[in-house]
Amino acid sequence: MDLLTKDEYAAIAADMDFPNTAYIDGAYRPAMSGKTFATRNPATGEVLTDVAACGSEDVDFAVAKAREAFDDGRWSRMHPSERKDILIRFAKLLTRNARELAVMESVDSGKPIYDCETVDIPETIHCIKWHAEAIDKMYDQIAPSSDDHVAMVVREPIGVVGLILPWNFPLLMLAWKIGPALAAGCSVVVKPAEETSLTALRVAELASEAGVPRGVLNVVPGGGADVGEPIGRHLDIDMVSFTGSTKTGKLFLSYSAESNAKEVVLEMGGKNPAIVMEDAENLDRVAQHLVNGAFWNMGENCSATSRLIVHRAVKTELLERIEHHAQHWNVGDPLDPETRVGALVSPAHFKKVSGYLKKAEDVVFGGAAGGGFVAPSLVQLPDNNHVLARDEIFGPVLGVIEVDSFDQAIEIANDTDYGLCASLFTANAKRAIRGARMLRAGTVTVNSYGEGDISTPFGGYKQSGFGGRDNSVHAHDQYTQLKTIWVDLSDDEDEAVS
Repeated sequence: MDLLTKDEYAAIAADMDFPNTAYIDGAYRPAMSGKTFATRNPATGEVLTDVAACGSEDVDFAVAKAREAFDDGRWSRMHPSERKDILIRFAKLLTRNARELAVMESVDSGKPIYDCETVDIPETIHCIKWHAEAIDKMYDQIAPSSDDHVAMVVREPIGVVGLILPWNFPLLMLAWKIGPALAAGCSVVVKPAEETSLTALRVAELASEAGVPRGVLNVVPGGGADVGEPIGRHLDIDMVSFTGSTKTGKLFLSYSAESNAKEVVLEMGGKNPAIVMEDAENLDRVAQHLVNGAFWNMGENCSATSRLIVHRAVKTELLERIEHHAQHWNVGDPLDPETRVGALVSPAHFKKVSGYLKKAEDVVFGGAAGGGFVAPSLVQLPDNNHVLARDEIFGPVLGVIEVDSFDQAIEIANDTDYGLCASLFTANAKRAIRGARMLRAGTVTVNSYGEGDISTPFGGYKQSGFGGRDNSVHAHDQYTQLKTIWVDLSDDEDEAVS
């Protein structure tokens, strides 16, 4: 899709009608309390619309409708090929409405329209299509048994699931969750982030238009205490999949323990290292990967490169090249297709990120620009104990730590509470494979920055993740239950049943 001009995007945004009520049982509905909250454009502070501020009573209603839909089998027992056809139609409707969704995502989250048009929306559509195509290609199993028995191991949809979304990739994280959940046959209750509710509501409407039955995909906007916690504690929700901060994610483990012991899958924070050794080839290319990893999506990315662990022999040259490439990451109006760095999602988050920058003793370049914008920033850190090396900043801030050896680099990389992603740059193949094995992270890239793709599982070690993975066929595991069906074929009626 060709990009438009800044003025053309602004005209689309000005003429846009934003969805602003919950979507439950196939229809838009206001919060039962009548309460609303303002959602603002992070780049301008302008109120886009007032969104329904739902509460526990709305969650109860959505769960009841989701349970009704699941139990009567309108989706859960639909033939897999029919579910696939509906989700393919859903993906086509997303494609037809891609520009509207891109503009809505940009003004609601502060993300550059360039990223929305070229990354977020295309990958959202691809994710739905990928899981749709997998529906009728996943087989159950027959376990080895005697001639007198047949032992079937089958997968069944887990039931009603609660999906808790983050604000940094509203559409893409929605797709990562509803793709495999709907493919498995579950009914879902989605809680979008309070800061970024709009596109999830619009997507639910498009899903209904595609033929997803009422009650199967419900979206309940609202705050964490009012909607998130009731989902986590609900006795008729069978599992919760959460993406967000580690602090909040841990709460869902306690909610589960204190309610019905529902399944919980958590994708949480990261403090992701990139190791650059003295033999790394093409430092200019390395710098491009590091800049992209650190500053893409304003650093509001759980897999962002936030710690550069670099061998002293190449440090000076590498930092010069990083500064050169960072100059091309301009800060500006998110609706300008030339902008690479948009606004942070909220004033509160801007205050947090700029507060961390004030704690940096050696800022090489960058800093808070004001008005919700933070420029790509590079800071040198004395060691891995500095607060900027320990805490997840979630902004465009790259901290640099100097090392003398490969073993020291690995030790520092693993010295963190997190374990989501890591990168290793070296020309030594044996060192690359050995280092990838030694790094305690769910995804390790060699001589590049990345997260894999839809075919590879995404999730973390330690406090970065719990209970499962997003993406790939492994994502289906969290939305299904395994059942053993043991069939006795014996002719002897007196044979003991084992």
